[in-house]
Amino acid sequence: METTRQKKIAGIIQKDLSDIISRTLRDAGRGNVIVSVTKVRVTPDLLIAKAYLSVFPAEHAVALIKEINEMKNKLKHQVALKTKNQLRRMPELTFYNDDTLEYIEQLDKAAKGENNPLTDQDLLKPRKKK
Repeated sequence: METTRQKKIAGIIQKDLSDIISRTLRDAGRGNVIVSVTKVRVTPDLLIAKAYLSVFPAEHAVALIKEINEMKNKLKHQVALKTKNQLRRMPELTFYNDDTLEYIEQLDKAAKGENNPLTDQDLLKPRKKK
């Protein structure tokens, strides 16, 4: 269960990260990709923050998350500058791909009958024998 302090810090980091990432991508000339920070979770000791990013179009997600993880020190510094009056110590940032939109899309297609696992057996993952 997250404490009130964790939720407040996560909200501050989420808002600032969203602004910084969108500005960084715009400055880098990557206007064809939309990145949103969907969730930030902060550990109870406030030392680690996990940021979940949703990338559209989804085919750019893995490469973009890898690129963002490589420049996380720069992003951490920029967030720290924005939150210097609110946080004593800036948590370490780690970025993850949030693929819930893709999962919901697959469920929607299955509900509409477009992806029927009874007719197309390749949709089902093979079961592992124990």
